[in-house]
Amino acid sequence: MNEHLSGTDTGTGNGIDVVVVGGGYAGVMAANRLTQNPDLNVTVINPRTEFVPRLRLHQLVAGTHEAVVAYRDVLAERVALVVDDVTRIDAARRRVLLGSGGSFGYDYLVYAVGSGAGEPAVPGAAAFAYPVASLEAARRLKEVVEGAPAEAALTVIGGGPSGIETAAELAERGRRVTLSCGGVLGPYLHPAARRTVLRRLTGLGVTVLDGPGSRVTEVTREAVRLADGRELPSTVTVWTAGFGVPDLAARSGLSTDAAGRLRTDETLTCVGDERVVAAGDAAAPSDLPFRMSAYAAGCLGAHAADTVLARVAGRRPEPIDLSFPAMCISLGRRAAVFQLGRKDDTARRLYVPGRAGAKLKELSCEFSVKHLKEEARTPGRHSWPKAGNVRRDALRALRESERVGA
Repeated sequence: MNEHLSGTDTGTGNGIDVVVVGGGYAGVMAANRLTQNPDLNVTVINPRTEFVPRLRLHQLVAGTHEAVVAYRDVLAERVALVVDDVTRIDAARRRVLLGSGGSFGYDYLVYAVGSGAGEPAVPGAAAFAYPVASLEAARRLKEVVEGAPAEAALTVIGGGPSGIETAAELAERGRRVTLSCGGVLGPYLHPAARRTVLRRLTGLGVTVLDGPGSRVTEVTREAVRLADGRELPSTVTVWTAGFGVPDLAARSGLSTDAAGRLRTDETLTCVGDERVVAAGDAAAPSDLPFRMSAYAAGCLGAHAADTVLARVAGRRPEPIDLSFPAMCISLGRRAAVFQLGRKDDTARRLYVPGRAGAKLKELSCEFSVKHLKEEARTPGRHSWPKAGNVRRDALRALRESERVGA
């Protein structure tokens, strides 16, 4: 892995230049897989000098993991790393413009900018609530939590995996935590697994508020107000409700969906530009994006690379075929729920709780990085379970509903 601290390069001029925008799970997987073709010059452009395993960010907040890995450990030796921000993609000239003032040319571009905390519409949330979806945000929140008195009231907003994991991690460290779900606790989970999560959270001392009345209507410096009129004292408020994607594609004039994700076909090729492919959370294939997750990001990154490799070789790229076998939610360091899923990404009744679940969760976190390392050593190795006709049927149903609604 060759590292540049600023974006002064303009492309090699020899061979085929592939630029990967973003150095997360999707971007690193794509870059490593692209090295199968020795004629490709692969460059990752990323604003950070270290890889961030986002599955660990809630642990960073609680002080049980640093949530960083050296890029030299996960990027293939042939991949160049440029530490810089991409401010715009000039698709017509096939160049990316950099925050340092330089630019970088490409023959193909992999758009893998990932996701972050969504912009909260709740009054006061942007000013007084702390997100946890990025390395910088998690580090800031860690400082705030450590600076708060031991008995301070902490409120975590959002009943999805990030909210559950953050609340459990903080409570296990002795903090007084309220989890305000704004709806159902763990909406993806099977009801039986949801009850297990609730028991574990309450056993850790977390006050769990769910149902429509738990929706947050305002955040102040010292309190959280709910839809049912309750006001919760809150010294530190953590915001985990929803994710958003960077607006780079929209700012660059590329086709995006309502959430700002890059619109692609089923091969992950950008609508209107076959030199650009997308992967990870910021991709919207056929206007039916996959669930945001590290697992999906790695698989989509690999498929995006396969699409580029096919185009370079003069072959027709294949459509993406991906199923979600499970969802893992940690409940502190000693317990978790490993929820088994169907090919259509709905929960089965079968799940693994407790310490066994925690071991599976830890393996999932470790494998999310291990797969990148393996792909760096042996590009083309990564594989994933297929959904078969499930996605095809979902797309057909989507198109039918669009036709009826037109």
